[in-house]
Amino acid sequence: MTTLLSAIESSSFCVAFTGAGVSTLSGIPDFRGEGGLYRGPLSGGINWEAVFSIENFEKDPALFYRQAGPLVYGVYEPSLVHRALVHLEEGLLLKGIITQNIDMLHEKAGSPGVIELHGSPRFHYCLRCAGIRLSREEAAAALGRGDLPRCPRCGRVLKPALTFYGEPLPAEAFRAAAELAQKADLMLVLGTSLSVFPAAELPRMVLRGGGALIIINRQDTPLDGRALLRLRDLEESFGGLAP
Repeated sequence: MTTLLSAIESSSFCVAFTGAGVSTLSGIPDFRGEGGLYRGPLSGGINWEAVFSIENFEKDPALFYRQAGPLVYGVYEPSLVHRALVHLEEGLLLKGIITQNIDMLHEKAGSPGVIELHGSPRFHYCLRCAGIRLSREEAAAALGRGDLPRCPRCGRVLKPALTFYGEPLPAEAFRAAAELAQKADLMLVLGTSLSVFPAAELPRMVLRGGGALIIINRQDTPLDGRALLRLRDLEESFGGLAP
């Protein structure tokens, strides 16, 4: 019988593709899951797509920091899935991680060279002045003072290096992710509904190249019927793999 570990051990080039479901175990709500930000009580009546819209950010950047600040700049710890993936990398069973997440928890857990498809709040920049950079820690400190992170040159509110709705994915990140997907004979699809494109095209690249998918996600995905192994519970699936 094929199991998660046996499939990984028998692969020659396994990569992981992670979404928000991986970080729900760290206390960060997902977007489209049951009870997530887009559905249920956590929505709070907030139009989260509007909060993460580049058009709205340019009009009123305070909206993003007011609504998303606690999520993006809160203090969270890596989950057992993050730790298990590090363990697989250290054992040379996992060749790389591609993530749609912006929480930087893969790096915090110790994974090197994570490909961040939707950017990260690692730094903030001015939409007007070239060369301005502010770290996540500096931005969080400004928010903690009740202020917004601002450009020291023009005073404009800085934008985190996240991919907002209405912006293209970082070209270099997507190119690197596509290269990994095309090499993979096995992709672990973890905690993602595969509903956001072009990121959701990556598992399809694996299939077109003759590789296999293991999908672990509570909600159904469009590729469930093509998966080598389909599981629902990330915590149960990775419980024995985390150090």
